[in-house]
Amino acid sequence: MSNSFYREIINDHNLRPAHKHELDGANLTLRGVNPSCGDDITLKLLVEDDVVKDGAYTGDGCAISQASADMMLDLVIGKTKDEALDLYRLFDRMIKNEATEEEIEKLEEAGSLIDVSHMPARVKCAVLGWRTMSNMLEGE
Repeated sequence: MSNSFYREIINDHNLRPAHKHELDGANLTLRGVNPSCGDDITLKLLVEDDVVKDGAYTGDGCAISQASADMMLDLVIGKTKDEALDLYRLFDRMIKNEATEEEIEKLEEAGSLIDVSHMPARVKCAVLGWRTMSNMLEGE
């Protein structure tokens, strides 16, 4: 993937996020903070019958943390909790350079964040929303 395409995806999700708003009716809420750089999000999900029916986030942070959370929600809304957790595990493996190209394709646009694995200072930014979602769903 070209570096300019990577930047375009990040910028699009950061400047025009589909899921950055309040979510009335959310039944799960968890705040995620990355103290090393100041990223701070509050993730809200509406989970019914074991399915993520809707999701949103609020907060502030770098372009990578905000775009990653937005891409994550694109993927997990409509999925079962187990499917969402599988996507988290796959994203985590991708960031650790342990996923195959075929597996990364399942992450759709979130797969563009593979280059973050080469930027150790940015890894925590990219996984903040994903880890927050995982902690939320596993703690339910």
